[in-house]
Amino acid sequence: MSRIFITGSADGLGRAAAATLLGEGHQVIVHAREPGRLHGVRDLLDRGALAVTGDLSDLQQTREVAEQVNRIGRPDAVIHNAGVFTGPQVLAVNVIAPYLLTALIARPARLVYLSSGMHFDGRAALEKVDWRGHTAVSYSDSKLFVTALAAAVARRWPGVVSSAVDPGWVPTKMGGENAPDDLRLGHLTQEWLVTSADAQAGVSGGYWHHQRRLEPHAAARDPAFQDALLAELERVTGVALAMS
Repeated sequence: MSRIFITGSADGLGRAAAATLLGEGHQVIVHAREPGRLHGVRDLLDRGALAVTGDLSDLQQTREVAEQVNRIGRPDAVIHNAGVFTGPQVLAVNVIAPYLLTALIARPARLVYLSSGMHFDGRAALEKVDWRGHTAVSYSDSKLFVTALAAAVARRWPGVVSSAVDPGWVPTKMGGENAPDDLRLGHLTQEWLVTSADAQAGVSGGYWHHQRRLEPHAAARDPAFQDALLAELERVTGVALAMS
């Protein structure tokens, strides 16, 4: 069985994926912003899940999350699930944290980054991005960036299966109770990508929706844009993503 770390797993899709994977016999590491939020996964902890805590909008706390995971042991897979929809933390949580955790956690065999169909509305422009978060960036932009990050990791680390997933518009706290998509399908693809022996799940660099591989925004597939994004993230965090 695999050891799987899932960010933002105190509720929503992250919690649902954690519950499913734990039920299948995997060792699951759940994550919450602060210890008080672990009450939402008490049942999972009682069943053997492990936990780490830290605010992914804060660079130092994100580094500490990586350290906590590494102390537990190298994960076989990481699902970068945590995300926020609006506000000054969008870039930090949706883009910077996945990058920093990718760079600092002992390299797993599989990586999944949560994207969105809204990434097609993102702007492939890095010049005026306020990485400090004083000027809010759009959710669409952040999801374009993280989709490009997934593709960049796939290109840079050929020994790792790196994928981006659009979970759909599902009825979670972020999506709202009237969201039209199937909640189960919202986390099924992530679970499949980190555990399945299916040959398709082992192909790196894909953008997925409900276990179907789709073409993402052209910028996400552009090596020049990927490299520019990695350079910006290295500058902002002071941490380089290792070469293959």
